Amino acid sequence: MILALVAYAAAMIAANLLVARFGPSISPVLAFFLIGLDLALRDLLHVRLKAWQMGGLIVGTGLLTYALNPAADKIAIASSASFLAAALVDWAVFSNLAGSWLRRSVGSNVAGAAVDSLLFPTLAFGALMPHIVLMQFLAKVLGGSIWSLILARRATA
Repeated sequence: MILALVAYAAAMIAANLLVARFGPSISPVLAFFLIGLDLALRDLLHVRLKAWQMGGLIVGTGLLTYALNPAADKIAIASSASFLAAALVDWAVFSNLAGSWLRRSVGSNVAGAAVDSLLFPTLAFGALMPHIVLMQFLAKVLGGSIWSLILARRATA
């Protein structure tokens, strides 16, 4: 579980710092590789952490982003806010879906990706950017599904 916590935090911080450095155009790539991983890891951690612990992890990664690059303050705040909102939606869907961990993870990733994809760029860049929202959503769903497939064995172990 420690490895999952570290990987979750590292992926979120790296994504935040990279989007702060390169802007919204890099966010679909980050959405596939790093946020897709975070979505799948969040589901793995859901069955091992309490809700307040998951919230603390999300807020803590936002604070670490800011500590590593104070110029990324708007990104860190947008990331924490959108990830908290997405985590609540993800948790509700994951908890209420029936079936295997993989089915629940992929289903909740779709819901969480929708919330995060809409909120993050809007809060981070101060404008609704439909093309970025759509590209991020598709990349997060695809990346999250692939990462969920990879993590499915670990989740059921």
